[in-house]
Amino acid sequence: MIGKMTRRSALALALLSAASLPSQATETIKAVVIDGYPARALWVQEFTNFFIPEVDKRLAATGNYKMDWQESYGGSIVKPKGVLEGVKLGLGDIGIVTTIFHSSKLPSQAIAAVTPFVSADSRAVAKAVDEIAKEFPTMQKEFEAQNQVYLATGVVLDTYQVFSKEPVNVVSDLEGQKVAGAGMNLRYLEGIEGAAGVRGGLTDFYNMLQTGLVDNALLWPEAAKTFKIAEVAPYMLKADLGAVNSKTITVNKDYWDKLPDEVKGALEEVAVAYRDHVAAIAMDRAEESRNAYVESGGTVVEMDPAQRAAWASAMPNIAVEWATDLDGKGEPGSDMLKAYLAKLAAAGFTPVRDWSADLPQ
Repeated sequence: MIGKMTRRSALALALLSAASLPSQATETIKAVVIDGYPARALWVQEFTNFFIPEVDKRLAATGNYKMDWQESYGGSIVKPKGVLEGVKLGLGDIGIVTTIFHSSKLPSQAIAAVTPFVSADSRAVAKAVDEIAKEFPTMQKEFEAQNQVYLATGVVLDTYQVFSKEPVNVVSDLEGQKVAGAGMNLRYLEGIEGAAGVRGGLTDFYNMLQTGLVDNALLWPEAAKTFKIAEVAPYMLKADLGAVNSKTITVNKDYWDKLPDEVKGALEEVAVAYRDHVAAIAMDRAEESRNAYVESGGTVVEMDPAQRAAWASAMPNIAVEWATDLDGKGEPGSDMLKAYLAKLAAAGFTPVRDWSADLPQ
């Protein structure tokens, strides 16, 4: 009897001791996320609604870490063009960089922009660009030079279209016109007599059209719906200029180096999932957004295939210019271009113009 009591007492004492031991505390890690665009922008909304919960879910599985997310959008810390510099300086730990604003610092990010009239499928373009970034070191090196770690490329638009104040049906209708754009897509106007590109940000386009600063704007239907473009540009030419990677998730290098491996892994995994998630939403919303544009008073005109081919042929071969410029800097630009077009071809997309045909042999 005494033996039984002793065993029971020992067991009770062991359980009491175990209960009194402190459990391993969950470490909280602060993360300041920045973008200059407003919270209603698709990619920002989905960072809040998808990226953050997915990271939290992965970290909760082990309970070792939890994130203290501090989201700052809409110019509260940086303007749209200031995200790259903001992350570089540590004003934000994680940023959604709009790469089309930084062609000189991030030249390789223009790979989809310099190959228009290939694919209007944002899912295919996002996957192809991100694979190029993983297979060739060039893109990651460019972000390293900006004190940042590349996570994933995002495509948030199904394809650029032409939105205008007056009807545009054929390429010649753009002659002598002023067209708003951002970055490389302004070069699509070269070869159209008298057409002048006017650089601006997405948040500026409504006012640029309303005030007559421009006659047309290059943007995509989801953005046209979000920013009520039908009110100032009631005509859309469905030219299917192509989906373009325009967002990249990056992390400040100094911040990244201090993160535990488990957190790094969660961020890397979710960045790829976010890439595909946002691209899929962009495609799902494409038809819905075009319908909403029409319901808001807009008129959609389908561009004749021969006119698309004429537009592509009139342009300088900006893809070869891009590739040979990178080649001259010791980067594999030509190989990247050929690999990228091959990925899209394998996915079933035939370019209106073979941009790699003019590469030096």
